[in-house]
This record gives sequence, structure tokens and C-alpha cells, in this order.
Amino acid sequence: MIPQTGIALRPFRKSPKRNSQASIQVGRLPLLTIEGSSPRLSRLSRKMLAEPIKRSFVKNRILARLSLNDLAAMGRFLEPVALKDRMVLQEPRQPIEFIYFIESGVVSLRIVATGSILETALVGYCGAIGVSYLLGGHISTQQSVVLFPGHASRIHCNDLRCLMDERPQIREQLSRHVQALNVHGAQTGLCGVRHHLEQRLACWLCLACDAYNSDVLPVTHDYLAYALGLRRAGITAALIHFEEQGLIRKMRGLLQVSDRGRLQQKTCSCYGLIAGTYASAEHPTLAE
Repeated sequence: MIPQTGIALRPFRKSPKRNSQASIQVGRLPLLTIEGSSPRLSRLSRKMLAEPIKRSFVKNRILARLSLNDLAAMGRFLEPVALKDRMVLQEPRQPIEFIYFIESGVVSLRIVATGSILETALVGYCGAIGVSYLLGGHISTQQSVVLFPGHASRIHCNDLRCLMDERPQIREQLSRHVQALNVHGAQTGLCGVRHHLEQRLACWLCLACDAYNSDVLPVTHDYLAYALGLRRAGITAALIHFEEQGLIRKMRGLLQVSDRGRLQQKTCSCYGLIAGTYASAEHPTLAE
């Protein structure tokens, strides 16, 4: 069986009779074997090559967009890790040891000041934590905390830096994600001072659904007030209003988005800009 808790990709040892062989492995189950220019592929492997973006064993979207050779090179160093609730992945002004490719769950990126925070972005299965450090930074500038538990694959910074130098496509994919993340953070700052409470709340809920890949969010009124820097009473009133309109359904410790299309209409322009930037990072032709 394929492990459900994460991916561990690594190449098989090369056969002495087939020096051009390269393979990708999840756990102990071989999924792909490519031999030079004449691939001998299983039915599953042929399907994966025909639909590379739908490789079910690669849950992180950045990794899924890599070529098979780049993915195999990354797999030598990736290791699975469980993301537990409130687990701190990175602290501000501290050196970064690992880069985390999120597979499930959501991580909150925050600027921390004395007694308060500003949440700048939510990162889910489409993104990675700590990549900015490899593209010009020296220390972490934000705190990264697990908001919704899940799983990730992590790689040591030095290993990924070497791979980026050797394989330009890996660097390009990571650069696109960092650019989108920078737009997300800047737009969040603007949204916080320019837009109405209900617009900001609807925007956060839509972005959280995108990151979590689900319409059911394990989030409380207290956290929403904390992350958005708003009074809890205001958050509660807005959620009641949304529920009366049939946009959401509140449950104990959970919030279900019942009508995503109409909720999205409640958002400010920030949601469309942020979501569009991530879409362009994944599919550059959309930006042309």
C-alpha cells in the first residue's frame, strides 16, 4: 500500500546492466522506471507520464510540476513529517534548517510584534514554507505555525540549494511560488487597512478553502478575530449574517462554506488578485 502520511521519494540503485535507469519510489513501492530513450513502463507509469500533473502520489503542487528527473533528484533528500496543531516550523530572525513542501493541512505565515500578530498568508498543498530564504534571504522574517494539521515533505536547506544550482527548473518553480507569496502578503496588508470587515472575512475564508482544498474549515471565531485583528463580536456578527444568507454553516469548532460562489462575491478585489497570482505561478501562460 502507498503510505498516506506523506511521500518519501528516492531513486533505486542503478542496475549494473542498465546504467541509464532512473526510478521514483514512494515508500517501498516503485512507481516509475525510465531506461534511456526506450522506456519500459507499467500501465500505471504510462498513465502518470501522460498526465504528469495528476500524479496521485505527489500531493504537493510544486513538486507535481517538476519533471520526472528533477522529482527523482529531489526525492533523494525528501523526508515525510507530520504537521501537528500549533507546531512552529520557523521563527522570525532565526536560521532556517528545512524547507517544507505542504501536502495537506494549512500553515499560517505571520509577522510577530510584542503582544500581537499580523497574518500575511496561508500556505497549503500548493506551496512551501521557507523558500524565500533560499532566494536571497539570510534568516526567517516571519513565524510559520501550523493552523490546520496535516503532512508535509521536508528537505534540508543545503540540499535544496545545491539542487537549485544544478537544476534550473527547480529554481524557476520555487521562484514563481515566492513571487506569488510576496503578492499575497502585500495585498493582505493593504486589505487590512482599506476594506470592510465582511469583505476581509469572506476573503480569508475563500483563501483558506483554497489552501486547505476543502469547504469545511476547523476554525473558531476567536482565531478569525486574532488573525484579522478584529473584535470577536464583529466576527461573530458577520458570520451570523453570512449564515442567514446561506453562505456558511457554523458548527462547534468547524465552519462549512455552503455557497462558495456567493461567498466569493462578498470578497473584496484582493481575493481575485491573490488567487489569480497563484494561478499564474502554476500556469505562466495565463499571465501572458
